[in-house]
Amino acid sequence: MGHVVIVGSGPGGATLGYLLARNGVQVTLLERHGDFSREFRGELLMPSGLEPFFQMGLWDAIDALPHTKLASSQIYFEGVAKVEIDFDSTGFGDFAPRWISQPALLERLVVESAKHGGFQLERGVSVSDLIEEKGRIVGVRAKSGGEAREIRGDLVVGADGRTSVVRRRAGLAKTRDAIPMDIIWTKLPMLEAMRRDLALRAYLGNGHLLIAAPIYGDEIQIAWIIRKGRHSEIRKRGMAVCLEEMARQVSADLREHLLEHRNDGVESFLLSTVSDRVSEWTRPGLLVIGDAAHTMSPVGAQGLNIAIRDAVVAANHLVPVLAAGDDPQAIDRATAAVEAERVPEVSTIQRFQAIPPRIFFRTAWWARAVLRCGLAVASTRFGSARAAPVLTRFAEGQADVRVRV
Repeated sequence: MGHVVIVGSGPGGATLGYLLARNGVQVTLLERHGDFSREFRGELLMPSGLEPFFQMGLWDAIDALPHTKLASSQIYFEGVAKVEIDFDSTGFGDFAPRWISQPALLERLVVESAKHGGFQLERGVSVSDLIEEKGRIVGVRAKSGGEAREIRGDLVVGADGRTSVVRRRAGLAKTRDAIPMDIIWTKLPMLEAMRRDLALRAYLGNGHLLIAAPIYGDEIQIAWIIRKGRHSEIRKRGMAVCLEEMARQVSADLREHLLEHRNDGVESFLLSTVSDRVSEWTRPGLLVIGDAAHTMSPVGAQGLNIAIRDAVVAANHLVPVLAAGDDPQAIDRATAAVEAERVPEVSTIQRFQAIPPRIFFRTAWWARAVLRCGLAVASTRFGSARAAPVLTRFAEGQADVRVRV
């Protein structure tokens, strides 16, 4: 039975670790932080990310985690509601989008993984380099507790996010798509109207995009998407001014709520947005998945879900090979098969994600006209009928990903 070293216990790494461990593969999962209680960038699970947990037999465990199951998505233009998508009408059922606590999700995955004897999670381990022998990656160099060490395995999987050390040390070239935006994340106490309707709101217009969603913990998560480079200007002016500027873009009820809390010492988190992907996911003895392989734009909330789907496909190809032993050539064929299967979906979604920002952030009359006309059509019965299958397909994934191991 082979041994896999996974660097990064985010959604992709933790899911892959669980699937490998439950099939008898020896897994060492390395996590740089001491716990999972830190600021996360994506907690919206779509049907494409939820269904795999049902297929794994983990649905009851996942369903018990702190979450908010969203009832609909509402699209506003210049502060006025234009379109509402009722998730009951989409056929998503239990797999309707939900905002779920990522720290709780990761803790549950490692608890389930630890039920299998070959699984080991090591926290507080910082990977600094790869070990290469005779042209093959055979492990990682790391530090834990201030001491340098080597951790070796038959395969190293880089699941260490958008600033991946594994990707950098492996010399994997990447291509980048220009996504001219940054995101300011912040949380506020729950707005009563959002507690009642459980709707994710998207506010468009005037060169802005603001997302507000009811989440677990009786709070609202706000993502204010701005043109790249504006954050330094906004930060100098302070968070109270930032909330005042947000308030100018939203509906009356949320505007009042933002202004009410502008002097409450609200904290914010900046996410510098890029969309890139490596030209090759593999080297001999190495595979990268999730953000380490492809950093997703936040448009459509796909990053978390794509990482989970990467892990499922990786497990499908790796388990049979690793269960048979540690043949290097067989492992490399399996990792190449993972890349071949995942690239079409990832590249399709990245192309789709690149389109909206080119319209949202323009203030020219024609951009406003395009948005206004598009939303007017989408609000009609004809428009809804045409748009629903596209949105459903996007939410459910662009490929048939199923747990086979």
